[in-house]
Amino acid sequence: MTKVIMNGCNGKMGQCITGICREDPEIEIVAGIDLSDGISNEYPVFTDISACYAEADVVIDFSNAKAVDKLLDYCMVRQIPVVLCTTGLSDEQLAKVDEAAKKTAVLKSANMSLGINTLMELVKKAALVFAPAGFDMEIVEKHHNQKLDAPSGTALALADSMNEALDEEYHYQFDRSRERKKRDSREIGISSVRGGSIVGEHEIIFAGTDEVIELKHTAYSKAVFAKGAVEAAKFLKGKPAGRYDMADVIAAK
Repeated sequence: MTKVIMNGCNGKMGQCITGICREDPEIEIVAGIDLSDGISNEYPVFTDISACYAEADVVIDFSNAKAVDKLLDYCMVRQIPVVLCTTGLSDEQLAKVDEAAKKTAVLKSANMSLGINTLMELVKKAALVFAPAGFDMEIVEKHHNQKLDAPSGTALALADSMNEALDEEYHYQFDRSRERKKRDSREIGISSVRGGSIVGEHEIIFAGTDEVIELKHTAYSKAVFAKGAVEAAKFLKGKPAGRYDMADVIAAK
């Protein structure tokens, strides 16, 4: 049994994880942290993380960037592993993540979906085959109209995965409207679509002469990220201090 403290328990993702853990006999939320305490949970909820002394194996964090510094301090002092799902961290906070990883286990990924992280491994293998054969590589990502950043962090992580697999680095092309010229053969094009309530869609295209290969992941609800976080928490229990990501979770399965 993995015992979890849920940081950001009353947010949408926190409540989604609460529901998943309720149905999973291998994991239990023993305490929650949230500034908003207006939701009734089956576990105690603290408005200040420093007031929580629950015995736990892992903290799952789906809060906001403002709460991350205090969270990392808490995990370092108590030496509790943390699955860090909050995005938008500053350079100073990212440096603090590295500092925390020297004292406890920290798992952080650009995307918590098991599907996306498996796709990243497939994309690496595909790039090794198709890039040397002269195939053009393109990524099209689609999200809801409330998303602030473009391209998505996941699209960039997919492009990074392809570059990681190749000997020579490809540059990223985000906007071809700025200059009128033929496509550079050593680029990875990344296009963004924003509309409606699209949760998340990422399509990787390998386009060659007379054939096209497409790899695609579609998220129909944010539950896919919650499920990934739960699996990450199970994986992180008992792990020594250090940095981990979802690739480690997949490799352990």
